[in-house]
Amino acid sequence: MLIPEGSYLVGPLTFKGQCAGKVKFQLNGNLLASTNIDDFAPENANGTMKNWVEFKYVDGLNITGGGVLDGQGASAWPYNNCTVEKHCTRLPITLVLSFVTSGSVSGISSIDSKFFHMVVYGCKEMTIDSVTIRAPHDSPNTDGIHIGASSVVSVLSSTIGTGDDCISIGPDVTNVTITNVTCGPGHGISVGSLGQGLNDKHVEGLTVTKCTFNRSDNGVRIKTWQTSVSSPIAAHFLFQDMTMINVRNPIIIDQRYCPNSHCNATEPSKVQIKDVKFRDFRGTSSSKAAISLVCSEWYPCQDIELSNIALDYNVAAAVLPRQQSLPREAEAVLRDAALRLASGRHASGRCSLPRQ
Repeated sequence: MLIPEGSYLVGPLTFKGQCAGKVKFQLNGNLLASTNIDDFAPENANGTMKNWVEFKYVDGLNITGGGVLDGQGASAWPYNNCTVEKHCTRLPITLVLSFVTSGSVSGISSIDSKFFHMVVYGCKEMTIDSVTIRAPHDSPNTDGIHIGASSVVSVLSSTIGTGDDCISIGPDVTNVTITNVTCGPGHGISVGSLGQGLNDKHVEGLTVTKCTFNRSDNGVRIKTWQTSVSSPIAAHFLFQDMTMINVRNPIIIDQRYCPNSHCNATEPSKVQIKDVKFRDFRGTSSSKAAISLVCSEWYPCQDIELSNIALDYNVAAAVLPRQQSLPREAEAVLRDAALRLASGRHASGRCSLPRQ
């Protein structure tokens, strides 16, 4: 299927398999999502709106090209109250890949999604390579890539800047590789939140390497609900060779996550975090506490390693609003500092928390 050069205004699109052979979706033009929110009205009583572009049960799917998915999200963001309302109506996701095996997405761009930009759910052997994802820093719930209930997923050589997580990893995910991703603005690369769902399953086997975070709220983060209703395990994670440029929380484990204040503070998280390695971090933090490890009182973190961490506190960055960019000359200085740190001309420390 070919989308030629040009701009096309379209409503919800669903491509559903099974298909006789491999499917190639060549996006050379620009697709613009409808700004009429009624076009995405829920089909059923659960209040979930239709997604914009969705591929289901299409094995061997290849989405490629230099085109753009423009969600025109500014028209829908005023309807998003999920940051304050527990039972909110989820807005349309730009691109959904569900129950796809041996698929790939490469070269395309996604801008200004109404909700999440891209969701990978129930998939196996998926590769996302050289994509660009952009939304304003204050756009609500515009996660770049969300991965859930999937295995063997790779995100490579991509640039993501949004109003929420650059990449988020939900329950029931195994063997994910993230390499050479640039994140910012946004909330970083996050595992979780875990423990909110009654049937949340384990997250195991995550490798994140050679990524750069530029003025994001977080670098790498693991978050679990303070009042969790399930007890999944988050284990066997490696975060290595990371560059931080004025990141507020470069390394964070938060087992008291409760964004809507609907948690029982007397009941700690039941999610077990273990075997997590943070290695070779360099750059600058915009907060004095570059590392925050808040673990569960009932299920303490096990085998957490911090090795060769070289992060400087940048006072100048701390006083700037998150959306305000530093002057180009200052950014150049910070990049030079990060390169000096990478070359080893900076003291570093090692901290290991042994198994309880």
